[in-house]
Amino acid sequence: MSSNHVQVYCGDGRGKSNAAIGLCIKYASMGKDVIIVQFLKGSNMDELECLKRLEPEIRVFRFESNACMYSELSKEEQMEEDSNIRNGLNYVKKVLVTGECDLLVVDEILGLVDNHIIEMQDVIRLIEAKDDDMELILTGRNMPMELTSYVSDVFEIKTLKMTEE
Repeated sequence: MSSNHVQVYCGDGRGKSNAAIGLCIKYASMGKDVIIVQFLKGSNMDELECLKRLEPEIRVFRFESNACMYSELSKEEQMEEDSNIRNGLNYVKKVLVTGECDLLVVDEILGLVDNHIIEMQDVIRLIEAKDDDMELILTGRNMPMELTSYVSDVFEIKTLKMTEE
């Protein structure tokens, strides 16, 4: 049960991914290698185009083929994306085992549990596969209590006021 260097950004507020990306930029500015793997956000990378300029220090991956977010897909489309998501999870495991980067962000992995795509035990197995020197950030709306003993820090982000856009 290794909890060193594992952070969770959770909560119902906006900004979990942005907080993780901020830490990624900090790491990259220190000469560290960063990988971000995002789930449930579709294949459209327009919002992350500026991060492409930070390659190879920061590399961003989305494995889904549909441009729409997972929650906007029909049940049939979601089932098709599930296999792409599993491919993404296999990539995450490879990165964790090989220590390919200094910081790995697995964005919306907790959402995969909420959507019943993976089980909490799958998340725990990924944490346990992590190289000891690697930093790992997990994001998602809900923080399951059974994950608490496997992580070092949990940050809850919540919305206090939001103006309609």
